[in-house]
Amino acid sequence: MRIALAFILLAWPAAAWEFAPSPICTLTETNVDGTLTITYDASLPEYTITITLPEATWPDAPNFAMAFAGERPIGIQTDRHRLSDDRRSLTVTDTGFGNVLNGLEFNLRAYATSGDMTVGFALTDIGTAIRDFRNCPADNIA
Repeated sequence: MRIALAFILLAWPAAAWEFAPSPICTLTETNVDGTLTITYDASLPEYTITITLPEATWPDAPNFAMAFAGERPIGIQTDRHRLSDDRRSLTVTDTGFGNVLNGLEFNLRAYATSGDMTVGFALTDIGTAIRDFRNCPADNIA
């Protein structure tokens, strides 16, 4: 029985925020509901946040919002989002992401919402990855 349980646990995808410094600064989390990816390209300089759904599609909606729940709750909203051709990915691009980065670092959950679609992400293990992202490159990230 223990061996079977061990194989089941090993086969389960590990949920953990991941940071990669190249080719551009990237912070990623994947769970059963989707993948959240934040990038910073110092050459532009520009941030993007993309939420990709594994099978569903984002609705055509006038606004995209993120709510961060925890010790320092915050909500943000924009109408400057765009959908991929297959509508599985929603992306927002901007030159400043201070509220998003603070929301991620100082809260317990993040919720991305557009129309009637909401995707949630746990933030409890983001600590090292968000600090590495903020320091990549150290002179350019808020």
